Amino acid sequence: MTQYFVYDVFTNSPFGGNQLAVIPDATTIAKESLQKIAREFNFSETTFVYPPNDPAHTAKVRIFTPTMEIPFAGHPLIGTACALAQEGAPSSMVLELGVGPLACTSDGQSASFQATQPLEIICEPDPALVAEALSIDTGDFQFQVHPPVMASLGLAFTITEVKNRDILAKTSPDIAAIRKGNARYPSGLDFAQFVYARDGNTLCARMFAPLDNIPEDPATGSACAATAALLSKIEGRDLELTIRQGVEMGRPSEIAVSVNASGVTVSGQARRTMEGKLLLD
Repeated sequence: MTQYFVYDVFTNSPFGGNQLAVIPDATTIAKESLQKIAREFNFSETTFVYPPNDPAHTAKVRIFTPTMEIPFAGHPLIGTACALAQEGAPSSMVLELGVGPLACTSDGQSASFQATQPLEIICEPDPALVAEALSIDTGDFQFQVHPPVMASLGLAFTITEVKNRDILAKTSPDIAAIRKGNARYPSGLDFAQFVYARDGNTLCARMFAPLDNIPEDPATGSACAATAALLSKIEGRDLELTIRQGVEMGRPSEIAVSVNASGVTVSGQARRTMEGKLLLD
């Protein structure tokens, strides 16, 4: 029997934030079972923890969505760091991911990590297609800072600013248009859409990735990190942002993101809500 924990991440309240399953010791699980387990939980991500390849590091972490393994994601890092800290890991740790080792800190109740990999700007998708994917009009977009941009810090998202929160609230994914976008602009997460409305240093956001069995995600640290890095690059300055996500889903989340010359730091809280054992034998 293998232990698991379930965390609500980017919140300190049960039933808020983004759900995450953490398998703190996956060494006895067959590799061919990893994707099946992630699909069984059916959260946006599940993490599997192993001993590190480099003994100077804390652990190796593999991250799975319901349909694929991914090299990097935000809320799985925050939740896994909190889980490891609660299980006795040091407050400062280095976790090995598909994008390389990342430094994390956690007191068991909150965590932060710094992404130092460079921002990749992949393309500028056709705004009309992005509007169709979000079930709104191009006239709802705020083009003053940037058009829709596909960008990545290890996981690609199409990032779009809309004019206000009312427009944000009425967005919804059009699966046919997202399939069309995925065929035209192949990316690491199936033409996933991160859309936001900005008020100074506060962003209200939503993320849709229905082709990856994520109709809507209540907190997407990797997309928030890429968005902050993109805005910092465009504006040519350091940034500190508060990003609120999941409100329309009834799972409010709060993600703190800062960008400076050292990289992008993502911070947030996590709450353990369930635990149990996998009965796979």
